[in-house]
Amino acid sequence: MLKDATMLRQTMTSCIALATALLASAAAGADATMAKPARPRAVVRAAKPPPLYVEYASYGVALTADARIHPGSLCSSSAPCILGGGGGLALRGGFRWAGPWYLGGAYQISRMDSSNLYRLATLQQLRVEMRYMLDMGYRSVPYATWGGGAVAYGNELGAETGGVTAFAGLGVELQLSRLAVIGVATRYQPMLFAGFTDTAGYDRALGLAHYATLEFQLEIRHEVSGR
Repeated sequence: MLKDATMLRQTMTSCIALATALLASAAAGADATMAKPARPRAVVRAAKPPPLYVEYASYGVALTADARIHPGSLCSSSAPCILGGGGGLALRGGFRWAGPWYLGGAYQISRMDSSNLYRLATLQQLRVEMRYMLDMGYRSVPYATWGGGAVAYGNELGAETGGVTAFAGLGVELQLSRLAVIGVATRYQPMLFAGFTDTAGYDRALGLAHYATLEFQLEIRHEVSGR
């Protein structure tokens, strides 16, 4: 009996030692697994940030080139054409809401070709302008523009005739910095002039002149609010 008890005790001791060794081995394996660096996750390309929507006031200048498409009734075969092409300077200011809409005004003065009937033929315009900006989060932003206003034409900033105008066109602006923008735009612009008698004594009938204009713009913005 004593011998059997001794053998049983030795067997249990061996089993306990074996179990302890197995548990220690399992714990070491678990620690190694936890210490293994995690596999890096797949890099997900960051989505393009949304456009920066701010409200701002803007002002600027533009150089203009005015190409005459057709002079209308202001020019006839019986007299030199008093209204040709030209170019000048435009001053503008406006406001853009937190979104695609811009509303502004512009004053433009252009030196025109008058077939030497005027010493300094000047065309003046005062316009209301709308823009719809296609802002997709890039530095360059295309837009559609339209509007209308009043025109005056004469010699040396005078007004021998006047009328109304409307226009529609396309443009694109490029952001140089957060508050400085350059751009280019082109527009089609008909102008309706009242009939008059010019300084050379020629009678000019009511006429609708057609122009295509190209603008090179520089604008400065002042941020009003943002979100």
